[in-house]
Amino acid sequence: MDVQQTRYSAQEISALARQIDRPIVLVGMMGVGKSSVGKRLASILDCPFVDADDEIERSAQMRIPEIFETYGEDYFRDGERRVIARLMAENEGCIVIATGGGAFVNAQTRALILEKAVTIWLDSDVDTLVERTARKDNRPLLQNGDPREILTRLRETRQPFYAQAPIHIVSGQGPHVQTINKVLQELTQWL
Repeated sequence: MDVQQTRYSAQEISALARQIDRPIVLVGMMGVGKSSVGKRLASILDCPFVDADDEIERSAQMRIPEIFETYGEDYFRDGERRVIARLMAENEGCIVIATGGGAFVNAQTRALILEKAVTIWLDSDVDTLVERTARKDNRPLLQNGDPREILTRLRETRQPFYAQAPIHIVSGQGPHVQTINKVLQELTQWL
């Protein structure tokens, strides 16, 4: 995706990117599009993109499902918190970081992100989440039960945490450029 696909000019994008002095952190449920939207947003803003889940796997030298299976969710969340803190400490300027769905639920991780980043909650309805998460088999929390029921419960439980993000964007079934345009508009207003 390039600037021409957004409703913003190259000059507007460049001016916005110059104003960004801290990481942009995307939070929200698994399957909402944090990685897809994050990659495109970073490309448009001409800044790096990092997927925290990829960094966790690289640091642990294990896939996330293996970490969950071997060590459990608490161990994973502690490692996730440390990786996100490191990513934010190493990248104080313009960088887009996509977090895992449960990262923002952790009080320490949430406080750090809210203090040091532009925090954007990407949100979707459960039908969209079910459809998108079915595309990958690396979702350990969806392995033992009905994905719709699990996603509904997780979304309801996590919503109060996600709602603490100052920017809230609804990502629907349409093309990601619609979500990107909403993010750019909200960033412009927020900065």
